[in-house]
Amino acid sequence: MTRPEDRLSTHEVTNQPARAAPRDPFGSDPTLAAHAAAQGADCPHLARFGTALSAAWNLAAEARRVPPEPVIFDRHGRRLDEVRFHPAYHDLMSLGLGHGYASLPWSGAAGGHVTHAAMVYLMSGVEPGVCCPMTMTHAGVPALAEAGIDDWAEKLATPGYDPSVAPLSAKRAATLGMAMTEKQGGSDVRANSTRAAPEGDMWRLTGHKWFCSAPMSDGFLTLAQTDDGLSCFLVPRWLEDGSRNGVHLMRLKDKLGNHANASAEIEYHGALAQMVGEPGRGVKAILRMVHHTRLDTALAPAGLMGAALAEAAHWCEGRSAFQRRLIDQPLMRAVLADLALDWEGATALGLRVARAFDEGDPLARVGVALAKFVANKRAPTVIAETMEVLGGMGYVEETPMPMLYREAPLNGIWEGSGNVICLDILRTLARDEAAREALDATLRDAAGDRAYDAALAAFRDRWPALPDEAEARYYAERLAGLLTAATLFQTAPAAVAEGYAASRLGADRGLLPGSVTGLDTAALIGRLPR
Repeated sequence: MTRPEDRLSTHEVTNQPARAAPRDPFGSDPTLAAHAAAQGADCPHLARFGTALSAAWNLAAEARRVPPEPVIFDRHGRRLDEVRFHPAYHDLMSLGLGHGYASLPWSGAAGGHVTHAAMVYLMSGVEPGVCCPMTMTHAGVPALAEAGIDDWAEKLATPGYDPSVAPLSAKRAATLGMAMTEKQGGSDVRANSTRAAPEGDMWRLTGHKWFCSAPMSDGFLTLAQTDDGLSCFLVPRWLEDGSRNGVHLMRLKDKLGNHANASAEIEYHGALAQMVGEPGRGVKAILRMVHHTRLDTALAPAGLMGAALAEAAHWCEGRSAFQRRLIDQPLMRAVLADLALDWEGATALGLRVARAFDEGDPLARVGVALAKFVANKRAPTVIAETMEVLGGMGYVEETPMPMLYREAPLNGIWEGSGNVICLDILRTLARDEAAREALDATLRDAAGDRAYDAALAAFRDRWPALPDEAEARYYAERLAGLLTAATLFQTAPAAVAEGYAASRLGADRGLLPGSVTGLDTAALIGRLPR
């Protein structure tokens, strides 16, 4: 039936999907819910978070529309070194942190890391920009707690958001950022030139950082050189006497995406800092944080893919071409079903690794890198294909597709780009016997499917030992595919697990999405979020 709003003076609006209501990202995604429940998440909490997010779509759009603004000096010429955000950004931070995004894993609740990981998935599909500061706040807790810096660890693990300009003692909750990268070193942090000089029990830092994520955080973990070598430090933004620390904001990065989040270049001008961990063991100390941020960068691309596929499914169900709905056309179904496997595989594996975090399972130490690598390599392709599903509208900013497309490469860069991750996988398997044995047991226990068994045997024949560095990507891709399939055989219907094993682990398919046969398209498409 034609509605009044469909009648325009020159034509009627037809063959367009129904106007989409604000989507509850958890309630509309039973596949996420099933995998989260299988790994021990608190699904009632996730349902409440999803309901809250369903009312936050406009906040997300506003936070992106009005980007953060650097305010380096006040009107009288005094340094401020602040970033001002649209109020919607602060509202989203309050929503996420208030629901325990950063604190749940440290609360003692069962399934805390799995619940947190699912929250990363959900928030990433609505507004990824606020995930960065919340993720680092969450990940800083174990690093600081292990170092005995309990006042900071306690405030970071407190639910809630306090953006006030005040020292830690005056905060009800705190946030944490990270500043490691320098111009001359990039991922090679041992080339960092920032220096730390002792001052009593504290240190003074002088140098630059080319990337500082979330520069309005209450503190930053950073790396600097001492006489003992590269060390880790906690740099507060405000000192306990109420003065500003010597952290100068130089400029904000003009990024491809992630527009609601501020990323900055900063300089330390005698900034007061506290050492974290042992002198000369800075990489070890900060990797305690990076281990947890990597879990989030494994789940975020799954959330981006899920949001994109939800838009594609809505479009295909409400749009017709050549006298048939798009969702009923065989070639479109082949494409959507193939994309669905990448999305569900990333979701299942990410949540399985999160459970390993909860259980102290050594699998987490290598599984998180495998999950991050494979999910982020698939996300840009999946999201580009879903844009094409919408045709020209997929390229229009009124839809979320351009935002999702711009976000797709980011988590593959953060917390270790692809080559770094692959080399880390090789190092972990070479040095960590418990992680290696946990991975082998997981792969062995999944035996029983013909395609999977053949792929596992071929993998072991091809690499009876760890490969040379030049083969690290090929090795990691195959290993991540096997671990994903092993997870799906535990938690997904046969159509998904067998379809993934046949199309991802075998060789009988093309290189492009949709270039595959034999999938149960009805079962796979039926699992897409709507």
